[in-house]
Amino acid sequence: MPEAGHRRSHLQAPIGSAATPELAAAVADAGGLGMLALTGLTEAEAVDWVRRVRQATNRPFGVNFVLDFPITDTLAACLDEGVPVVSTFWGDPATVTGRIHPAGALHLHVVGSVEEASRAVDAGVDIVVAQGWEAGGHVRGQVTTLALVPAVVDAVDPVPVIAAGGIGDGRGLAAVLALGAQAGRLGTRFLTAVEALTHDIHRRRVIEAAAQDAVYTRCFDDRWPNAPHRAIRNSTLSQWEAAGSPTAPRRPGENEMVATDTSGRTRLRYGVGMPLAGMTGDTEAMPLYAGQSAGLIREIAPAAQIVTAIAIQAGQIIEALRQRPSTTAR
Repeated sequence: MPEAGHRRSHLQAPIGSAATPELAAAVADAGGLGMLALTGLTEAEAVDWVRRVRQATNRPFGVNFVLDFPITDTLAACLDEGVPVVSTFWGDPATVTGRIHPAGALHLHVVGSVEEASRAVDAGVDIVVAQGWEAGGHVRGQVTTLALVPAVVDAVDPVPVIAAGGIGDGRGLAAVLALGAQAGRLGTRFLTAVEALTHDIHRRRVIEAAAQDAVYTRCFDDRWPNAPHRAIRNSTLSQWEAAGSPTAPRRPGENEMVATDTSGRTRLRYGVGMPLAGMTGDTEAMPLYAGQSAGLIREIAPAAQIVTAIAIQAGQIIEALRQRPSTTAR
């Protein structure tokens, strides 16, 4: 069946702290590539998460690190565990490629422009992830997926390219494959996976959202300034925009504690952390990261069902296009 091969053509984006070992393992078991987001975790925490994935699946998976933060020791611990894939974001991939490759892992790096893609290839990365402006969470560039992916494919050939940003179903996957990408990377779609640690409020807002509700902004920047992102409009974002989008420390509700996590730590209104299951307080005020593909998502489902449905739809579309009569004039 044509759809079977397309299960290997999509990846689960790291989606921050919502990406649990259970989610990564379920995606991997279903034929996709599951990912863990490990920036900010201690070495022991990262090793525990990696081992939990390994206990749940024997399929390949990956770990993601944001290079704007200290990740040296945690990356080393993951490489010692033999993780097969390391994804990096922001920062210079050349600072870590020399450690990733000797450990036998593949190095993926996320880019937002052709220039950045070329620099990543020069640094020695194995695969380039071209992230379009439609993406949720932190957004690297300002070019849409439709325009960015084929330009990056042309610029870095024969290095493989994975497309990210705005892909919410099999139609989007089929489209980026047609643009020359070898795979698609989906984040927002997996926020509504049963296995994700997404807070119920965040999950519900994703399901209810229209594409235009996912706003490109710099609102939530405590601990990570100058890092634009896309999140669903909420009370904090609306109040901040109404005040003229001021910078810190002049934002409305500056330094206000809005929620508490399961370990008792409080969370700031403009903090970068997303609400997770078990948090209490005004969690709606926290960043509800999501891409414009939120407008396509209308259900909560197990990760395996999501992977399978996307693969089937993409395979059916590609097969239908193959069988479509040519309209070339004779």
